[in-house]
Amino acid sequence: MAQDQSRPASLPPSRPGVRVGCVLSTYHLELTGAMAASAKQVLLEAGMAESDWTEIQAPGAFELPLIARRLADRPDIDCVLCFGLVLTGETNHDRWVSQAATEGILLASLEVDKPILFGVLTCQTLEQAQMRALPPERGGRQDKGREVALAALGSLHALDLASAD
Repeated sequence: MAQDQSRPASLPPSRPGVRVGCVLSTYHLELTGAMAASAKQVLLEAGMAESDWTEIQAPGAFELPLIARRLADRPDIDCVLCFGLVLTGETNHDRWVSQAATEGILLASLEVDKPILFGVLTCQTLEQAQMRALPPERGGRQDKGREVALAALGSLHALDLASAD
């Protein structure tokens, strides 16, 4: 589902010095890397310092939750963005990988009590993935990296409000 375009185009970081981790699958790195780059650009424009971005590559989407949890457990990381791509194949393997990534990322986030955001595309074709992953200036339509970055900023802001005295 595409992001509601009536929402604000950008949000400020919820706190000065926000530090963001990013874990991206090396499967289809041209797309996961594009999503990570777009997310990083949004965060830089919102005030994140270049030095407050930590990026780690994972072998695939299945491995994202463990690496994201380890990264989120660090005291110098406020949230983690996960980017991956799972394409439908000849078997139902894609469903198992997608389900494991989804559940693992959710559980990891709850365990460490920090936002770990889900930027894993589950598409039937590479063309569908390109339309979702890439920003319009690169031929895409949805720019999921941007959406995930905005969701991270919104989540951090909401958590700050929920923790306020």
